[in-house]
Amino acid sequence: MAVAKIGDRVKIHYEGRLEDGTVFDSSEGREPLEFTAGGSEVIPGVSNAVVGMSEGENKTVTLSPEEAYGVHVPGLEQKVPRRLLPPEVRVGDPLQAQAGDQTIVVWVKELDDEFAVVDANHPLAGHTLTFDINLVEIIPAE
Repeated sequence: MAVAKIGDRVKIHYEGRLEDGTVFDSSEGREPLEFTAGGSEVIPGVSNAVVGMSEGENKTVTLSPEEAYGVHVPGLEQKVPRRLLPPEVRVGDPLQAQAGDQTIVVWVKELDDEFAVVDANHPLAGHTLTFDINLVEIIPAE
C-alpha cells in the first residue's frame, strides 16, 4: 500500500482541538483539505504528520506551539486609536495592516470607544493543539 511521501499532494479530513478539548476547526461538512506533504501550506506539525501515512489511515497528533502557530510574542500586540479601524470591526476580527512595505494580518483583541488592541500573533499562537487526521487521498509527486 502506498504511503505519503514528502512532496506528494494529500487530502485530509481533520478536527483540531485545544488542550481543554474545545474544537477550534474541523473539515466536517467540507471538502478535504489538500496540501503538499512536508510543505509549508499548512502548519508544520500537520504537514509532517501525514508523511508515512496510508490512504484511509487515521492518526492523532499533539503539537507544541512551535509545530503549530508559533509561540505567543507579547511585543506583537499594539494599542492603536479606535478611529483608525473600520467602524463595524469586532473583537476577534482579522484586519490587514501595513508594517513598512509589508501587509500583515492582525487580530482585534480589545476594543473600547477610544482605543483598540491589535495583535499580529495568530489567535492560536502559544497553544498546544491536538489534531485527529484522516488521510483521504495521496496524489503522488511527479
